[in-house]
Amino acid sequence: MKYRISELAERCGVNKETIRYYERLGLLSEPFRTKAGYRIYPEEFINRLQFIKRMQELGFSLSEIDKLLGVVDKDNDRCRDMYDFVVLKIDDVQKKIKDLKRIEQMLIQLKECCPDEKSLYECPIIEDLMDGENIGN
Repeated sequence: MKYRISELAERCGVNKETIRYYERLGLLSEPFRTKAGYRIYPEEFINRLQFIKRMQELGFSLSEIDKLLGVVDKDNDRCRDMYDFVVLKIDDVQKKIKDLKRIEQMLIQLKECCPDEKSLYECPIIEDLMDGENIGN
């Protein structure tokens, strides 16, 4: 199936300008154009756009996504230094996991000191945060 830019944008839940931007960055290849100049996108663009959006949701930058797409596209230039990229990204992910676990512990502790029946104006969670206590460490 073939899609015009508005159909592709709607199908993938992105703006048409986002698609054009990804084309300028090289994340999406230049599509076929009709004689009237309309962009026509093949079905594969849906998967590629969904991959890009999912990677963004997971915290990857567009340049990191471009690097990953180099593997998909078998592009030697973009695959260069892939090992170093992966090692750095693993380190980054492990730091984020550690931070998220610390935040989780803080939230669990705050939840435990929150009585169900207290009024909002007597909230120990807010009081603890305002006092600057180091909860979770």
